[in-house]
Amino acid sequence: MFLLRRYVCIFTEKLKNQAELYVFLSVKFSNCNGKRKVQYESSEPADFKVDEDGMVYAVRSFPLSSEHAKFLIYAQDKETQEKWQVAVKLSLKPTLTEESVKESAEVEEIVFPRQFSKHSGHLQRQKRDWVIPPINLPENSRGPFPQELVRIRSDRDKNLSLRYSVTGPGADQPPTGIFIINPISGQLSVTKPLDREQIARFHLRAHAVDINGNQVENPIDIVINVIDMNDNRPEFLHQVWNGTVPEGSKPGTYVMTVTAIDADDPNALNGMLRYRILSQAPSTPSPNMFTINNETGDIITVAAGLDREKVLQYTLIIQATDMEGNPTYGLSNTATAIITVTDVNDNPPEFTAMTFYGEVPENRVDVIVANLTVTDKDQPHTPAWNAVYRISGGDPTGRFAIQTDPNSNDGLVTVVKPIDFETNRMFVLTVAAENQVPLAKGIQHPPQSTATVSVTVIDVNENPYFAPNPKIIRQEEGLHAGTMLTTFTAQDPDRYMQQNIRYTKLSDPANWLKIDPVNGQITTIAVLDRESPNVKNNIYNATFLASDNGIPPMSGTGTLQIYLLDINDNAPQVLPQEAETCETPDPNSINITALDYDIDPNAGPFAFDLPLSPVTIKRNWTITRLNGDFAQLNLKIKFLEAGIYEVPIIITDSGNPPKSNISILRVKVCQCDSNGDCTDVDRIVGAGLGTGAIVAILLCIIILLILVLMFVVWMKRRDKERQAKQLLIDPEDDVRDNILKYDEEGGGEEDQDYDLSQLQQPDTVEPDAIKPVGIRRMDERPIHAEPQYPVRSAAPHPGDIGDFINEGLKAADNDPTAPPYDSLLVFDYEGSGSTAGSLSSLNSSSSGGEQDYDYLNDWGPRFKKLADMYGGGDD
Repeated sequence: MFLLRRYVCIFTEKLKNQAELYVFLSVKFSNCNGKRKVQYESSEPADFKVDEDGMVYAVRSFPLSSEHAKFLIYAQDKETQEKWQVAVKLSLKPTLTEESVKESAEVEEIVFPRQFSKHSGHLQRQKRDWVIPPINLPENSRGPFPQELVRIRSDRDKNLSLRYSVTGPGADQPPTGIFIINPISGQLSVTKPLDREQIARFHLRAHAVDINGNQVENPIDIVINVIDMNDNRPEFLHQVWNGTVPEGSKPGTYVMTVTAIDADDPNALNGMLRYRILSQAPSTPSPNMFTINNETGDIITVAAGLDREKVLQYTLIIQATDMEGNPTYGLSNTATAIITVTDVNDNPPEFTAMTFYGEVPENRVDVIVANLTVTDKDQPHTPAWNAVYRISGGDPTGRFAIQTDPNSNDGLVTVVKPIDFETNRMFVLTVAAENQVPLAKGIQHPPQSTATVSVTVIDVNENPYFAPNPKIIRQEEGLHAGTMLTTFTAQDPDRYMQQNIRYTKLSDPANWLKIDPVNGQITTIAVLDRESPNVKNNIYNATFLASDNGIPPMSGTGTLQIYLLDINDNAPQVLPQEAETCETPDPNSINITALDYDIDPNAGPFAFDLPLSPVTIKRNWTITRLNGDFAQLNLKIKFLEAGIYEVPIIITDSGNPPKSNISILRVKVCQCDSNGDCTDVDRIVGAGLGTGAIVAILLCIIILLILVLMFVVWMKRRDKERQAKQLLIDPEDDVRDNILKYDEEGGGEEDQDYDLSQLQQPDTVEPDAIKPVGIRRMDERPIHAEPQYPVRSAAPHPGDIGDFINEGLKAADNDPTAPPYDSLLVFDYEGSGSTAGSLSSLNSSSSGGEQDYDYLNDWGPRFKKLADMYGGGDD
């Protein structure tokens, strides 16, 4: 059955004047199980419509007359197709007056149900609590306010004085004051327009109490639904939407989705949106390339022909309309959809010419021969546009490669292997161009994707070359000058050029060879010696240069390696050349061997022997051969006085013919302890130093003198700089003169790192009389007779160095006729070439007063003090 909230609907005056979609009635269908799905229809659809939820609203504005006062509402069960109907009668709502308030019987009343009560000791059953249907109140109502909604009444108000109140959000809870109730009459009213978008439903609770505040009825719930009005336009989430679609897409390809929202009730027509495309720009190749799902906002393609090379981007104006897209009553809004057509490889690269030409000099690599240009309509700098070149023919040996210029997409033909003009004068290459990604399905490469490249090789003057290089020959050493060794010639690779080659010597370390400049014959100009330091591992290397007369002239080098065969041209020598032994035969022996610059078989085994003269050699020494390379020298006598002896030894090699040589072995005979070690080291050192030791000492002295000289030069240069920057003061008052003056004298003996132990113990030096003949130090005084000079007395040397020097000074002062080396026997422990000069004139009492020091006055202000002390005459 139908339940109508009001059989008579009040049709207000404002509906006559404004009146679109004014909801004024709600119908409900009720059955036993409540599971039926009902579809509503109006008998006057042009004027009134019924929503799915039973809301009845006026579609248009019209004056209320007899023809519009009645209409029918149909209900049909969707499953059983059963139909029902109910009549609706409309009437105008009169203007409210004070009297009409009293006649509020027309306002619906809500009566509290009766509670259970005890009667005669038994519980009396009352009616169950009513389920109060929701009160529907349109939003944005214009009033007048307060607007009465319903009257709350208790059937006990006849016996009691009651007070009514409502609680809940909108009454006594935020937002407060929207709903009020007359505490006496129970009239519930709304005080201002409602906004469904803020609060769509209010839950209130009505109370009835007596004058003492005691509850006389159970509270009842009142639900007030705010009926939606179409007062909000759809709003797109973005004003501009961006999407992409590949070119060549088939119809039905999904592109993008646009979305709009409506603040109105999404379950009512006011919030049901529909989308449509208003315009498309550009309109090629079809004005309707896209369509949109009017409910979901999905944009898809509906026509073929998307071509990025023709249309890169489409701009669509999308409209969203509520009221299910009703163009008359729905509210609309628009947004822009920009669809970019993305590139696919639907255009192959095409050469701009069928044949390209280039040239390259022979023997050149990494040279760009030709520049291949292509065109591709796809989007630049994408895999569908980037070209990849390959050589499909004409280059079996792989001498060319093609690289792609990333900016211009051109193909750069490059030589990667040298090309010989005499072998290949021209190449005809077949090249093909492709993209980094395959072409789209169904598209083939056209003939323009293949081209030919004609490469011409340019002949250039090449270097002559020797063959073989290096050239090795074997030759015995000792070959005389003027002997022709071999012919070393070079070849010219330029067969098509008439050129002459001339030869010159480039490297000949020992200057043994010469080469004929025309025919390349090599002749010796000196004796070839295998033992030369320029021969390494028996091989002598010489380098020659071959030059042609081309333009420009070119040259090449070749190496001649002479493997020198050994001949027995070097006699053996004793090794080592110096040795030590004790004064007695035991416990020491001297082991010796032979040094021969020849090699086997012209070297060992060796034969060792002692010469017959002088007779003292074999009388004092004996030699024993240990094996083919070593021998042992021993004292033959029981005792030999300590000293240095030269022992000649005859050594013979195994060459054919053999070579012999007498080598001198310097043997130092010394006193030894029980272990065979020399104990009289001082005597041996005094007796003489070896050649190696003397050379080492001399080198140290020379280095020291060079360092001193450099230091003196540096100090003089610094002194000149100081003089240039000298302050303008009196030179006599300049205290720096004393410091600068000492720089010119050089370091004293204490600055030299000398061993003074020998000067402190001069008595340990071996007398001259026992020194062997010919073995003397370089700085000693000669021992030959000097009759023209008086002989000094040999006074014992003091142990202290100061006394030692004073004794020497006295001896020098008392010998005015002494030659320049008069004090060498006294000061010879300093070594030769001392930078301190002679000390013979220090504290000399016989020479100081006889000299004229007036020249000191001419040496400047720095020597003024000395001039005053020594150049003042009698003063």
